[in-house]
Amino acid sequence: MRIIDLSSPVNADAYEPDPVTHEILSPRDGALHMSAEMREHFGMEFDPAVLPEGEFLSLDRMTLTTHTGTHVDAPSHYGSRATYGTGIPRHIDEMPLEWFHHRGVVLDLTDEDTGVIGPPELEKAFSRIEYVPSPNEIVLLHTGADRRAGSPEYFTDFVGLDGDAVHMLLDLGVKVIGTDAFSLDAPFGNIIKRYQETGDRSVLWPAHFVGRDREYCQIERLANLGALPEPYGFVVSCFPVKITGAGAGWTRAVALVED
Repeated sequence: MRIIDLSSPVNADAYEPDPVTHEILSPRDGALHMSAEMREHFGMEFDPAVLPEGEFLSLDRMTLTTHTGTHVDAPSHYGSRATYGTGIPRHIDEMPLEWFHHRGVVLDLTDEDTGVIGPPELEKAFSRIEYVPSPNEIVLLHTGADRRAGSPEYFTDFVGLDGDAVHMLLDLGVKVIGTDAFSLDAPFGNIIKRYQETGDRSVLWPAHFVGRDREYCQIERLANLGALPEPYGFVVSCFPVKITGAGAGWTRAVALVED
């Protein structure tokens, strides 16, 4: 079995609308930090000089959003109320793990222009590979947007789904939809421009807002989908980090491919 990494990194040196800060404490810094913490919290004195090389353990402090890097959006990300179930959408720590380890299918959308696509484009992509996903399969959208990762264009030049396209996938029993783009919706600027031109509120983040009426999850900011050797016949594993009460959680998404 081969493991293909489908995740983009969290990189404080790359361009992000919400900048990432990454403070690295070296093993020497870690020794001093540990000594200070023991003194403050336990009233114990410890000389870090007695440690080998005067070093303890390194430590990383980071500031970032849960939507930085490859992550899974929870239903609670889409709104505070839902029209299904109890009316309260679930957070990422409440989602069933079975959703995030399942057979996958990847659709090639690399020929699509920046903006939004609907069911006809998805139907065309499924027809090309002569495959339709079964319930619970994870559908991955290969848009090619990950080529721009780390640049401002990554957040402005990509293709997303409209509401009807999301409904189409959910009608097939899909619960998790992934994309290598910044968002499952079209770029923010594209959405706002179309709304200003038409006054049509249905163009405002329809892929996300479908989640207010139907429970599903998105994986955003995937990478390397072009490395998948076949459009189906692999397993996707994308367990989200268990963050209590959060609307999203980071994931190290991978594909498991039988040789």
